Amino acid sequence: MASKKRSGPSVEEAPRSTGKVPTAYYEEEMARLQVELVKQQEFVRARGLRVVVLFEGRDAAGKGGAIQRITESVNPRATRVVALPAPTERERGQWYFQRYVEHLPTRGEMVLFDRSWYNRAGVERVMGFCTDEEYEEFLRSCPEFERMLVRSGITVLKYWFSVSDTEQEKRFQARLHDPTKRWKLSPMDLEARNRWVEFSKAKDAMFAATDIPEAPWWVVEADVKKRARLNVISHLLTQVPYEDLTPEPPELPPRPPVDEDYVRPPLDSQRFVPDVVP
Repeated sequence: MASKKRSGPSVEEAPRSTGKVPTAYYEEEMARLQVELVKQQEFVRARGLRVVVLFEGRDAAGKGGAIQRITESVNPRATRVVALPAPTERERGQWYFQRYVEHLPTRGEMVLFDRSWYNRAGVERVMGFCTDEEYEEFLRSCPEFERMLVRSGITVLKYWFSVSDTEQEKRFQARLHDPTKRWKLSPMDLEARNRWVEFSKAKDAMFAATDIPEAPWWVVEADVKKRARLNVISHLLTQVPYEDLTPEPPELPPRPPVDEDYVRPPLDSQRFVPDVVP
């Protein structure tokens, strides 16, 4: 399927789909799409394909939730998630792309990057973690790096999750008041909150330099999480064409008879997890 180059207004200025998705429809459609993801994975494995999917976007844009839904039903041995921490001192002395190369897929694998080498064009640029020279070199070399991956037979898909400043603030506040989500609010997230315009400019420059025909950017409108998840999974399924190669279910032979000579140890010799459920 041929990809079209993005055109039109800046991502944050584009019209947004704000309609909520009915829960019943969402659950039914998600279940259907997850079956298709399993079929796609089996095709990737059987044909020895190599697929890289990059998930980028602003903080709290919903990248992690989308990745979680994609990986819920597939085999984790064939679909891996890569979410790298800040580079070590040794990694900072390497060729910039080196730490990412070691995580690229082998035959039959799909790798999902929860943030990727585009850190240099976003957070590193805005927060001053790289020099101007390092940034300019990234914008020059990144398209060539991705073209090299594509020439080697790797499919490269790039998704940008776009969220409005109003919706991002709403999600930040929800994380602030929910103890189970507070860990998602890092000092870097809070600082990025104060640099909305700087991140917008960095994103625009990144798109201008790296939105190439071989590996174009695809924008996911993410103000409505459920809508974004359904849309990105549906799109992913079209970008790696597949056939249904799901194996036929095997026939289970009858269970062997119980060995009457086997005697189980007494229950009081084992430690059981307490049953606290009423």
